[in-house]
Parts: sequence; structure tokens; C-alpha cells
Amino acid sequence: MDDEQWLAQFDALADFGYVIIENFLPNHEAAALYNYAANLSEPDWNIAGIGREQQHTLNTRVRSDQIRWLHPEVPAEAIYLNTLNNLRVRLNRRLFMGLFDYECHLARYQPGAFYKKHLDAFKGRSNRVLTTVYYLNPEWRAEDGGELVIYGANDEILETVLPKQNTLVVFLSDTFVHEVKTAYRERFSITGWFRHNASNAHRVDPPV
Repeated sequence: MDDEQWLAQFDALADFGYVIIENFLPNHEAAALYNYAANLSEPDWNIAGIGREQQHTLNTRVRSDQIRWLHPEVPAEAIYLNTLNNLRVRLNRRLFMGLFDYECHLARYQPGAFYKKHLDAFKGRSNRVLTTVYYLNPEWRAEDGGELVIYGANDEILETVLPKQNTLVVFLSDTFVHEVKTAYRERFSITGWFRHNASNAHRVDPPV
């Protein structure tokens, strides 16, 4: 994407609170991320929970996906993390958002998996500012399910996003309730959050 296209995406995010970006990465990088995720072994995945730190719990009635947190020490993961960190810098320059860092995990939805309606952050109670969802599967069809549904303030559907490879969705974490519909084939994505620095005298953020 050239600079003019990026500026249009940033302006859409500022105007509407969310943006859907197709062809986010070069095709070879998108394919490499899918191959990496699809070839991870079972011990690499963990059952996803709800909440953070002391409030973290498992509830398979709300979500049934599996996750793997990305780390910069892993070369295949570092490429994506570097790209999103560069995006963080550009967002700060354009929108003055004060984004401090970025964290993300791979998500695997096996057939039958879902994530019911939820909000990623509550105003004044979280340092998550922007949520990102990046899709990895090639040749995803409507009958495969697994759509991301984004809701408005009156519970109306704003967007239904088919999880097609190389599509990035970005939205305000404390504003948009969303859900992942049941997937009918194995589905991979990367979910992440741009965050503010919530460090204080009693707590270092992010945790050491």
C-alpha cells in the first residue's frame, strides 16, 4: 500500500472507529504465516481463556479456540510483530494515539469452535486501545463459517467479515462488541492489541 492508501485507512479508523484492510502483507508473507501456523504441533497450542492475570479463567461456553502468544525471539513470529510495531508508529504519527506497545497471539478455531459476543476492553479498566485481527487461511468460503461480526451501540450488525487470508481488521477495543461465529473447518488468525502504558508505582506494564 502506498502512503495515500494508508492515510485513507487511518482516516477511516478515526472517522468510524474500525477499518478493514485487504492485502495487508505481501502475498509471500501471508502464505508463510499460514504455513507456520498450520504446521505447529499440538503442544504449541493452549486453551484460550477469558480475562487477564488474576481474572483469567477458562470458559468453553464462551470461547473454544486455542492460542499461542507470539514472541520476538521466534523468527517466523518476529516478522509479523515488527510489521505491527511499524504500524503502531504510523498510527501514533497520524492519529496521536499514544500507543505504547503491541501484543498478539495466534488463534486456532477447530471445526465447531466459536467465540461468543464480547468486548475486549472496558473504559477506564484496561490499557487495550485498538484490537487487530489478521486472517491466515487461503480460499476461505462463506460456508466455512468463522465470520467476525462487529456490532454497533444498539446491537445492530455493522460488519460481517469473512476470514479471508491477508485481511486485517482494526477496531477500538472498548467500543465494539464482536463475536466469532462457529467455524466449520480449521481456521487460523492472529489477534492482537495496541496498548497504552499502564505502569505505576506498584505495577510494571507490561509485566516482566
